[in-house]
Amino acid sequence: MQIGPYKLKNRLVLAPMAGVTDRPYRQLCKKMGAGMAVSEMISSNSLLWGSEKTKRRANHEGEIEPRYVQIAGADPKLLAEAAQHNVDNGAQIIDINMGCPAKKVCNVMAGSALLKNEALVADILDAVVNAVEIPVTLKIRTGWDKENRNAVKVAQIAEQAGIQSLAVHGRTRACGYSGEAEYDTIAAIKASVNIPVIANGDIRTPEQAKYVLDYTGANAVMIGRAALGKPWIFREIDHFLTKSEHLAPPSIIEIRDVLLEHLDNLYQFYGEYTGVRMARKHLSWYSKGQRYGANFRQVVNKVDTCAEQLKLTKDFFDGLLS
Repeated sequence: MQIGPYKLKNRLVLAPMAGVTDRPYRQLCKKMGAGMAVSEMISSNSLLWGSEKTKRRANHEGEIEPRYVQIAGADPKLLAEAAQHNVDNGAQIIDINMGCPAKKVCNVMAGSALLKNEALVADILDAVVNAVEIPVTLKIRTGWDKENRNAVKVAQIAEQAGIQSLAVHGRTRACGYSGEAEYDTIAAIKASVNIPVIANGDIRTPEQAKYVLDYTGANAVMIGRAALGKPWIFREIDHFLTKSEHLAPPSIIEIRDVLLEHLDNLYQFYGEYTGVRMARKHLSWYSKGQRYGANFRQVVNKVDTCAEQLKLTKDFFDGLLS
């Protein structure tokens, strides 16, 4: 799969997730087999660009290319300016968010709320594509609700505007993350456009990834929640797709080493205060399903220093290995 001049090493993309896909996590997932990783959503509101939170989200220092930045908003002019701002700061691909179902995003008519207004979709895509000279991509859902699945029409609008790839989550805005993703709409989109299509939603195993690729004809799959605490899922899926066999799961020692390196990178990136707090959710995900995981989470979520967090994590894994 190729987006503009950038050829992916495989058919696996890390989905953008607010509060998760920061630079340390993108780098980790790329190292563990993701062909591409999309940044956290950056607002088109220029008043926020100087905030520490937004500057961190736009930080790509030392990142494996391509540097892929997602922007969100509802005003064509502001989104065009946001795209140019991020290009000036090193972005190599711009993604437009029309897939987020969160109320705080949809309430300002951004994210998947935009799917209600196809004319505005066209205006936004035209404005952003014409504002920058790098590839622009789009992430959408299948529609607003089950009675209004208009993703095929939106995909055609996107192709006409010059969008260079389309990621589709197999749920409507109204579905949120409930129920099961459906892939018929993604297959219909793939049949109706000539740009690359990335299938997203409920892809948790190598078998499911293969099924979705085969069923929809999509060029790639996008993994989100299934990668939380399991960044090695990318190499497991890649191995299954290329060799038709399962890769052995990581050992407890490897999981420990991956986690400790991840923690160290979080501390370096955020500093101690924020780094410890950002690490808590990752520690919860990594320890899920492990022996004594619940007890570990209860204790580790109460400490406030890197040293304490690291010691508790090492002790937890020593217990698993003994």
